[in-house]
Amino acid sequence: MRFSTRLVWQSARLPFVALTCLQLITAVLLAAQVIVVQWLLTAILDLATTGVQPVVLPILAMALVTALSAVTGSLQGSLSRYVGEGVARTMWQSVLDVSTGVGLRQFEDPSFFDRLDRVRSSALTRPFQVTSGVIASIGAVVAGVGLGATLVAFSPLLLPLLLIGGIPLLLTSRQESRLEFRFSVAQTQPLRHRTYLSILLTGRDEAKEVRAYGLSPNLRARFNAVYTRYLDDLRAHLRRRAGLSFVGQLTSALILGLTLFVMVWLIATGGLSIAAAGAALVAVRMIASQVQSLSGGVQAIFESGLFIDDLEEFLRLAPERPAVAAPPPRPFTEVVADRVTFTYPGREAPAVADVSIRIGRGEVVALVGENGSGKTTLAKIIAGLYPVDGGVVTWDGVAHEDLPPGTVTAGTAVIFQDFVRYAMDARTNIALGRPDEEPDDARIVAAAEASGVAAFVPDLPEGYDTPLTRLFAGGHDLSGGQWQRVALARAFYRDAPLVILDEPSAALDPRAEYDLFSSLRATLAGRSALVISHRFSTVRAADRIYVLDAGRVIESGSHADLMDRDGLYAELFRLQAAAYLPRDEA
Repeated sequence: MRFSTRLVWQSARLPFVALTCLQLITAVLLAAQVIVVQWLLTAILDLATTGVQPVVLPILAMALVTALSAVTGSLQGSLSRYVGEGVARTMWQSVLDVSTGVGLRQFEDPSFFDRLDRVRSSALTRPFQVTSGVIASIGAVVAGVGLGATLVAFSPLLLPLLLIGGIPLLLTSRQESRLEFRFSVAQTQPLRHRTYLSILLTGRDEAKEVRAYGLSPNLRARFNAVYTRYLDDLRAHLRRRAGLSFVGQLTSALILGLTLFVMVWLIATGGLSIAAAGAALVAVRMIASQVQSLSGGVQAIFESGLFIDDLEEFLRLAPERPAVAAPPPRPFTEVVADRVTFTYPGREAPAVADVSIRIGRGEVVALVGENGSGKTTLAKIIAGLYPVDGGVVTWDGVAHEDLPPGTVTAGTAVIFQDFVRYAMDARTNIALGRPDEEPDDARIVAAAEASGVAAFVPDLPEGYDTPLTRLFAGGHDLSGGQWQRVALARAFYRDAPLVILDEPSAALDPRAEYDLFSSLRATLAGRSALVISHRFSTVRAADRIYVLDAGRVIESGSHADLMDRDGLYAELFRLQAAAYLPRDEA
């Protein structure tokens, strides 16, 4: 309750205060209705002796109280919606602090995705539900006190019976809340699986392969099977909740019935007048309703509290962000990985084991090896995206963790093989290389020329302002090779002293690939590059080549050195050459 109330206070202070005041006004109006009902009934019963005149004021009072109740109810609905959205926005900020602040290693752990998905699907709305429960409970208590005082004035015996009727509801609602939380946790992975299958069936990028292979029937069958299992589990869960609810509601209803029998007995024995009995009947019904509201509020607090415990644990993953601006790119003489080791979460064998490499200023260094040899993992370690389990990575002798926060990422520009195609205009796609600065048109054009983007973007309908997507109106999509050039432009625009290129020519045609690597040193202009490639023809001009196998460096040297050594590099090089040259020339 403390966490939720603090959050709502932070998100929408004035609307929250207004909502609380309206809740209290509503409670007062409920008590007022009972008094007005008694007033009106008394006037009606006395019509024969007093005439119509005494009935006018209670009728007007009843109309006024009813109108005020309707207005406050409408305002409460609107304010609740606004406060709920404010809380959701604040919670999204907190969740995004975690998802964007944790290390990349967390995203290799399935349990992290389970928790993230659980937070996104339920916990974002729970804080306001707790606060709504608190407000509802306060309103129910205030209304109950006012109504109870009125009812005690009629007969002290009726109120205790009504309050006893709320106890079964409180007990069963707590058990229902525990069931709901356990069900939500158990369904986290099935829900993620179902969402993934729905993306395969509805996603734009997946649509072509789904149609080319005729995958729709297979994927839909999988989707239906997952959904059927969920509905089976949901049916059993709802059956258990309904059973608990039935027990609580039935017991409460029986006690309410007993209360009404007592009231009838009081009327029969002269303990209540007809007018007082009518008002008492209204009060009994209202108090029973408030008992239900109080039970519902307590249930909301308890049930949502279980999710908030989960949410708070997730939010504690957010790293403490230093209140300093991102540092400027830091030049270096050399970057050294010294006997580094890294193992992915949930795996026993390291992806990189006891690896040492060196990148000097202005050098082009290449990583080669077969699939799964650890090239991309090592590149991510050099870029500061993965912390090492053993060894150290240094910039001019200073370990990554000892550098000012953000130094490594600010000094590195990375192009991943599976780079992101941002559904934004071309100018923004390039300028995201330095996202904290205002776009510099001169630098954008220079990066576009260096990467080859300038050969096609100016011809688009809106030039650099053309959205590079067909998801939105006025957009224009690019070919795979053109997108790769945009990614290169983004890296060049970053103007970092170290550029990491992971398969940078995978989508380029032979001419574009030749142009890229033949001009790479000139484009880098004194910066260093770490190049990962399966195409040995693109790395033969590198200053140094490291050959990885099963996560270890087994060879290193220049192209000529490695060919003379006649090891794995020479074998793989000849295998590739054999695909292009006659057998006797390979």
